[in-house]
Amino acid sequence: MIRFENVTVTYDGAAEPSLRDVGLTVPEGELCLLVGPSGTGKSTLLGTVSGLVPHFTGGTLRGRVTVAGRDTRTHRPRELADVVGTVGQDPLAHFVTDTVEDELAYGMESLGLPPHTMRRRVEETLDLLGLAALRNRPIATLSGGQQQRVAIGSVLTTHPQVLVLDEPTSALDPAAAEEVLAVLQRLVHDLGTTVLMAEHRLERVVQYADRLILLPAPGAAPVCGTPAEVMAVSPVRPPVVDLGRLVGWSPLPLSVRDARRRAAPLRERLAGAVPEEPAPVPVPAQPRRTGLFRKPVRPDSPAPVAEMSGLAVRHGRVDALRDIGLTVRPGETVALMGRNGAGKSTLLRTLVGMHEPARGTVRVGDAVPHRTSPRRLLRRVGLVPQDPRDLLYADRVAAECTAADQDAGATPGTCRELVTELLPDISDTTHPRDLSEGQRLALALAVVLAARPPLLLLDEPTRGLDYAAKARLVEILRARAAEGHAIVLATHDVELAAELAHRVLILAEGEIVADGPTAEVVVSSPSFAPQVSKILAPQPWLTVPQVRDALGVMA
Repeated sequence: MIRFENVTVTYDGAAEPSLRDVGLTVPEGELCLLVGPSGTGKSTLLGTVSGLVPHFTGGTLRGRVTVAGRDTRTHRPRELADVVGTVGQDPLAHFVTDTVEDELAYGMESLGLPPHTMRRRVEETLDLLGLAALRNRPIATLSGGQQQRVAIGSVLTTHPQVLVLDEPTSALDPAAAEEVLAVLQRLVHDLGTTVLMAEHRLERVVQYADRLILLPAPGAAPVCGTPAEVMAVSPVRPPVVDLGRLVGWSPLPLSVRDARRRAAPLRERLAGAVPEEPAPVPVPAQPRRTGLFRKPVRPDSPAPVAEMSGLAVRHGRVDALRDIGLTVRPGETVALMGRNGAGKSTLLRTLVGMHEPARGTVRVGDAVPHRTSPRRLLRRVGLVPQDPRDLLYADRVAAECTAADQDAGATPGTCRELVTELLPDISDTTHPRDLSEGQRLALALAVVLAARPPLLLLDEPTRGLDYAAKARLVEILRARAAEGHAIVLATHDVELAAELAHRVLILAEGEIVADGPTAEVVVSSPSFAPQVSKILAPQPWLTVPQVRDALGVMA
């Protein structure tokens, strides 16, 4: 169905090709997963299938890519639209209409399908992706995860022969991600659709793939094979595979079910051992106004960095947040979790003054956010939004770093050092728009961290990051917490929450429904439990590093 013949792609001004001499075939009716570290050319390879590379992105393509017999060099993206459906990393760049229902219908209108067919397919897709309640909503009012589902749905309605998806579950909550992946499996197995997908959250998708393509480094030859074969040599791997490699299981398990069947001897070895806390900084007990866990405040508790009491926020007629009570203290890391649209991003934006409360109070240090000037607030709180481009405006990475140091009053080179720490291979002369999604996120994070705000807010901070970059992010955030900075992050990444957070808050319909220590909250939840917890239950292990440390001590 898809054939790459000696494909090399070089962008204008780049010293080295993004892809070099790629030759491989993706058969019809397979779910093929593209994996590899950030910046190795995954998005470029996907773009060559839809014709966006080089017709839209520029650069030079040598070799040939054919899709269903059509040569992408001579067929522009609009001439491939009836065969290839594409969803990129940024759903906002995908939309051309204002409402959900119109967006689902737009692609079919462009192909000239009859109205009765369009109506039927729209209804089917609304049900498949859980979007029926949102059909008349303006797209601009949706959460990032809801927008991602709409973008996927707008492609599914055209019934393409080939689906090209770049990080399709990155902004989705665990339940929504499972729904999307179930739909993709049905398309592959029941309709023979070919799916080529890049994804960093391998714990969600690797068990569903028929074939893996690994891009191990920029310009390196791809490694193709079955999921178990490729995972045995891959530098990026999910926790279930990492655990299997740690204890020597062969063949490597790809799912929690496979791993749990082999885990009885490991559970026996770990019996009686106590895992280290996922986050190293002890946090004073504190009152929870809302939630399942309530503890008294200790007399020696430090002054809070942020407080919310009886907080309500409205978006038009919608109650985005209701009766929120939250206290965050120095050195504490809090993870906000919950389904898409639960109010996580609204809570973060309220802390930086972007939303005015309808009721209740919110304070960050001695400031009321919505009544404080941005320049004053910058010294108290910093937000890394879901779309990192909102913080980036210069034409070179070096210029962004210089401006960040100046705005923060930081020592020159502080921001650049943080960028290098997160992703070492970003060049000073690169334009931020030419970075991958994960690289842009790393740059935006460095811009905010340069100011060293007492309160750091992160909205989906691992979106687009590979496992190595995520590990470096965890170390940076742990160091900030150890210095007394408070961190609040909204995330669907259960592995990140298990490794980093002291507390987890679960939101639903704008309310806090659970608030407590990470181990207590995530282990009790089928949706938010990390893979290691599911494999080794009922023992209290959350992460592979915890198991590695325990086995090292026993040895």
